[in-house]
Amino acid sequence: MVKVDRFIPQSIEKIKEQISGPAIIALSGGVDSSVCAVLAHRAIGELLYPIYIDTGLMRKGETQRIKEIFSDMNLQVVDGRERFLEALKGIDDPEIKRKAVGETFIRIFEEEARLLKAEFLIQGTIYPDRIESEGGIKSHHNVGGLPSVVDFRSIVEPLEDLYKDEVREVARALGLPHEISERMPFPGPGLSVRIVGEVTEEKVEAVREANAIVEAELLERFHPWQTFAAIVGKGTGVKGDQRVHGWIVAVRAVGSRDGMTAEAMELPWDVLRRIESRITGEISSVARVVYDLSPKPPATIEFE
Repeated sequence: MVKVDRFIPQSIEKIKEQISGPAIIALSGGVDSSVCAVLAHRAIGELLYPIYIDTGLMRKGETQRIKEIFSDMNLQVVDGRERFLEALKGIDDPEIKRKAVGETFIRIFEEEARLLKAEFLIQGTIYPDRIESEGGIKSHHNVGGLPSVVDFRSIVEPLEDLYKDEVREVARALGLPHEISERMPFPGPGLSVRIVGEVTEEKVEAVREANAIVEAELLERFHPWQTFAAIVGKGTGVKGDQRVHGWIVAVRAVGSRDGMTAEAMELPWDVLRRIESRITGEISSVARVVYDLSPKPPATIEFE
């Protein structure tokens, strides 16, 4: 386990050594990028520019909450919704999808960095990201999903040797609010990897609402490592005495220590029934709901 009393000052010194001018940090609001932002801010102060890109693939209410939490830094909020949807248009292969998201991210960061005259990029990459990308399991947008040529003098990754539970320890030691330190993992490609197949605006809106329902029903009561909803296809259903061909939403809730392995949670039947009732009742385009029992391995936690 990481020794936070050593790790924090050593990381701050290392960032000072690696960065000699203005730097941007890819900020998502998750625990990894938030810890990086605090460490980097302590290291280089006003030379740091956190950049949050609204991809249109974020959770419900995410963008507004990020603005509130990081208002004391040089936060830059970039509207990239149209660019990401265009980059994902027609793509149904999950690896190509992740790479399309990764390239769109980095190109926007390059554009913003040029405006700010920043030559350094800081990322919240952690050890499992590297293991899964380098091992061919799946490309993380900030590792295997990056294009081969990027317009930065260097990319700095202060957390690259830490597991998620270790990052949380560092977050607590830095005094980050509970809302951040204990926050569930959320994929860098966002809701695009919670849509099996091509990403469309209609699917994104449906899965965003379904995801919000699942989080509202499970987070505080059951404290899962990760829980979410995903669109996995279409199926026939009946609504208001009419036949519909609507989305099939899969619900996922797992327990884990570090994300390398995971087990599906045994949720009470009445809870699953309530989630199903809310999703099919509140989202008109959804025809049915299923619960994913698969552990990791053989499945990954996310569907893509």
